[in-house]
Amino acid sequence: MKARMTRRSLLLGASSLALMSRMPMGLALGPMADAERSAFIDGLIAKMTLEEKAGQLTLMASSFTSKEAAAANPAAAQQRTGQQLTEARAGHLTGVFNGSDVDWHRQLQREALKSRLKIPMLFAADVIHGFRTIFPVPLGEAASFDPDLARRTARAAALEASAVGIDWTFAPMVDIARDARWGRSVEGSGEDLLLGKRMAQARVRGFQGDGIARNDAVAACPKHFAAYGAAEGGLDYNTVDVSERTLRQTYFPPFQAGFDAGALTTMAAFNEISGVPAHGNAWLLDQVLRGEWNFSGLVVSDYTGDNELILHGYATDEKDAARLALLAGVDMSMQSGLYLKYVPELVREGKLPLEKVDTAVRRVLQFKAALGLFDDPYHRMDRKRAQAAQRTPETLALAREAAVKSVVLLKNERKLLPLKRSGQRIALIGPMARNWEQTRGPWVLFAGDDSKADLATGMRGLMADASQLTVVDGSDFEEALPGGVEEAVAAANNADVVVMAVGESLQQSGEAQSRTAIVMPAPQQALIEAVAATGKPLVIVLSNGRALALEGATLEAPAILVSWFLGSASGQALADVLFGEASPSGRLPVSFPRQPGQVPYYYDHKPTGRPNPEGEKLEPFKTHYRGIPNSALFPFGHGLTYGDVEYGKLTLSGKSMAADGTIEVSAEVRNRGTRAVEEVVQLYVHDRAASITRPVRELKDYRKVALAAGASQTVRFTLRGQDLAFIGWDLKPVVEAGVFDVWVAPSAEADGAHGSFTVQ
Repeated sequence: MKARMTRRSLLLGASSLALMSRMPMGLALGPMADAERSAFIDGLIAKMTLEEKAGQLTLMASSFTSKEAAAANPAAAQQRTGQQLTEARAGHLTGVFNGSDVDWHRQLQREALKSRLKIPMLFAADVIHGFRTIFPVPLGEAASFDPDLARRTARAAALEASAVGIDWTFAPMVDIARDARWGRSVEGSGEDLLLGKRMAQARVRGFQGDGIARNDAVAACPKHFAAYGAAEGGLDYNTVDVSERTLRQTYFPPFQAGFDAGALTTMAAFNEISGVPAHGNAWLLDQVLRGEWNFSGLVVSDYTGDNELILHGYATDEKDAARLALLAGVDMSMQSGLYLKYVPELVREGKLPLEKVDTAVRRVLQFKAALGLFDDPYHRMDRKRAQAAQRTPETLALAREAAVKSVVLLKNERKLLPLKRSGQRIALIGPMARNWEQTRGPWVLFAGDDSKADLATGMRGLMADASQLTVVDGSDFEEALPGGVEEAVAAANNADVVVMAVGESLQQSGEAQSRTAIVMPAPQQALIEAVAATGKPLVIVLSNGRALALEGATLEAPAILVSWFLGSASGQALADVLFGEASPSGRLPVSFPRQPGQVPYYYDHKPTGRPNPEGEKLEPFKTHYRGIPNSALFPFGHGLTYGDVEYGKLTLSGKSMAADGTIEVSAEVRNRGTRAVEEVVQLYVHDRAASITRPVRELKDYRKVALAAGASQTVRFTLRGQDLAFIGWDLKPVVEAGVFDVWVAPSAEADGAHGSFTVQ
């Protein structure tokens, strides 16, 4: 914690705070009809000065926070604790973010309730994939293809965060990300629209629970609106220039799904769209979001995003930036302080309509009312609950379950996995072998002690004789270690099998961590090549926050696991999979390209007028790069099990369907292996001819199916006409007649069971 305020000084006021929390509140709303509540809020607005209104639109970083939270954003003017208390008392601060101390939150709230109008503050935080208990990074969790798992982990995170007074989380990130160079891919659910929509809804429901007024819920904030994942070249904060059709077809729907699930807020994106920055884009925030979608909630800026209108070249100065952002529909300014500084002056000069300011203030106050803050400003601030809610046995067990389900098995030649728990000497080599801090991944600001989450500890816990495990680092993530390769080769020579824990560090993923070459860092690739030269069987365990282009000995290893960043139970979960205590069931939410220069690559690309014929033979004057086919190394949806799953013949309920009708698609799936598995059975379609060209395949549904050894199951899907809709010439959804190919398959590029039908 920062030294400007001691824990003792916070605790001194605890008894008076507890007393105050039991006192009747002058502003307590209690049960009210919507009209009464609206009248109450209108009455407040009528009493407010311009400075108080600007204060309700101003959100600042908490001056009392963790060192991880303080380092999570670029340096900016940081308020001191005394200053922040003064601003709260003056009514010039709507809330703070990324504080995690319940006593500090109570003290700030007490000062806010001393203000003239006694409007309570709200408290926000970046709770991206866990609070004290850390779950797999969102991209990893998306690999589970299990929205209910995402709902449960978000619910657990909300229980922990709300207990220290957090009302609002800046999550989930719902940006569709199709360029693996983009570092923030790790925060989302990958490249597919359907999976992205389902995960967005699940996380919103998990965070918000049975209603955001409850003291165990936090409000969700789907972000970043919009198309941040389409940044040119995968470069963070970069320009986005896509068609309106692409926005409506690909980038808007996950936000709409989040709002349909009950999200009351969203965050403006750092990027511009077709020349207009999102923070100043009235078409995006006002016409589309509020006009077309009837979104009545709150739009918050990203960190200093309103001020960045100047460097975008859209605003002339700070005052102009504040005016443009508020006019465009950004209700709340995060961290820049521009609204507090300039909004009163802009209104008095006639450059900003008072009605526009009042509308933004009304949205903020309505949000606070929905959070239950007028009913009880302290209802999420209970020290006993704050202590009891953190890292419970149930939450840690959920972290282990989520981690196991997020692991993807890319290769398993000669059935090298699972490893034997006894009678096998194992060398564990690589920078991730015993580095528990790296298992958390990026955007972890408040974690508890995960020092036993490293892979070495997890493997020793399952081995009959832990002395059979030799552990060496071999190299660091981005630098060689003196004598590291020699030590690793010696360990490999004395082992029966080698497990290499390699990949990206958490510092190579996340915000501002775009990479030009999405390959294994050079020192680690050299380490893998040297160890592979020993001839010992090699298992690669990848840590990564994006799709990687694998090459050389890494790709040639007989077994490859993708582990992402798995969080508080990383080591135990990976050991469960490595030793066969659990069968891998994860599937890739992103396509792994053949070469770095192939990105952006995503499975539902268009065919072009010159597609290469199916098969590996490359023909001249066709769509492919020199020497490689236009396909993935490991496609979206790919993932193996410890069984042997086969897909039988496709069956359709008819040869055709009406545009407003349905058709049933089914296929038998059989596990011919000797181990029980969980298979992700996927349904894809392709519209052969349409008024707007369509992708080569689109995921329309999927099922997770448990199959015992030797068991089979007929998996059935129902396709509806609306599932075949696309954004037509008039930029509205349309279903057209025609022939559709359909697949029930284990990945986006596998044939599986294949057939066709006609839409009348």
